[in-house]
Amino acid sequence: MRQNASAAPAVLALLLNAAVWGLSWLPFKALAARGLHPLWTTAAVFTASLALLLWTQRGHVRQALADRRLWWLALAAGCTNVGFNWAVTVGDVVRVVLLFYLMPVWSVGLAWWLLGEAPTRMALLRLVLALAGVALVLGRPGMPWPVPESLSDWLALAAGASFALTNALLRRWRDTPSGARALAMFGGGAVTASAVALGATALGLTGAVPTPTSAWLPWLALLMAGFLASNLALQYGAARLPAQTTALIMLSEVVIASAAAVALGAARLEATTLLGGLLIVGAALLAVARR
Repeated sequence: MRQNASAAPAVLALLLNAAVWGLSWLPFKALAARGLHPLWTTAAVFTASLALLLWTQRGHVRQALADRRLWWLALAAGCTNVGFNWAVTVGDVVRVVLLFYLMPVWSVGLAWWLLGEAPTRMALLRLVLALAGVALVLGRPGMPWPVPESLSDWLALAAGASFALTNALLRRWRDTPSGARALAMFGGGAVTASAVALGATALGLTGAVPTPTSAWLPWLALLMAGFLASNLALQYGAARLPAQTTALIMLSEVVIASAAAVALGAARLEATTLLGGLLIVGAALLAVARR
């Protein structure tokens, strides 16, 4: 009983992390409706968060800049945030979240490449299940092949691959201080989002930053507070619970995001999408069971 009570704060912390990411599409869509593109929103939120971290984690700044391994972590984390935030703003939330969580697909190859872990039969089974799930999610009547059909689909897939790479790099370089890793990840979000936003604006893919309005401030403040809180919650919870428990609880993001999106009319839950989602989540649950 005492052990369960001591684990409760860690579980709640991880649920907070999942809830923040599962509901982050709400402020992103609200800001997009007010004229602020998700790329500029991501750049603003992560730049402000980075400024705060530079003050609170100033003892790790030199290491974060000097350790070139963390540069790759920064790029992977930055691509994750840019892709997911953009996709979830312009696309169907349920579809985006399911495509983003194709961890079993990407993890097999990345674990083999970066960690020297050759795929097992169980890993290949997870791969087949996840691919079958994505085929159902992407499939449309009359389409010969279930392929991504929109910008949000491609962004979600790219963000999911970047997320898997981020996790693999965190596992490979877990000897680095957590403060330096946090600086790298938030710095990557700020720099990558700013660079992509500037490039997209130059190419005419997005508009320039409109004149700031006071209507943006509550949503930007909410995102900044949420991302910082979720980062702290993740570090707290993951350090106190077994890895398989952490992975299982993080899957609640799929449920939170999907339920909120369907309830608020931001997504449609079709039968094929539901079945595909069950296969994708089932593959992730098998990965948890393996650990």
